[in-house]
Amino acid sequence: MAYIPYGYKIQDGVVTVDEKAAGQVKVFFEKYISGLSLTVAGEQAGIDKTHSVMGRILKNVNYLGNDTYPAIIDKEIFDKAEEVRDKRAKDLGRVVELAAFTSPPPKERFKMKKADNKMPVDPFERAEYLYSLIESEE
Repeated sequence: MAYIPYGYKIQDGVVTVDEKAAGQVKVFFEKYISGLSLTVAGEQAGIDKTHSVMGRILKNVNYLGNDTYPAIIDKEIFDKAEEVRDKRAKDLGRVVELAAFTSPPPKERFKMKKADNKMPVDPFERAEYLYSLIESEE
């Protein structure tokens, strides 16, 4: 079964706007932009969903409209909500800069020693033996 975002319904095989739920989505975006948390904005908009679902609603580009979904939110409101979400994440330290996690580049050149003719019968011991033959050229 396909997932239909909150605010839409299927009518005669076509995705259409559920006017009541779409109105709640609009209010949710406005409340969130005004400074309320995801959960509180959702509650005040009349949407009884979990925090994670509310976050997915906020990030769902289908609300802008496309070939399948009619628009519910205009781009300006959607972008403002994304801007607020990013700012809050940074202010709360929830954005980790990838540069902080640089690791040394992997060693890319390897060679394998010649195996002797006595391969272990046990598959785990055989794998351990074969891995022990791998050496880095650096």
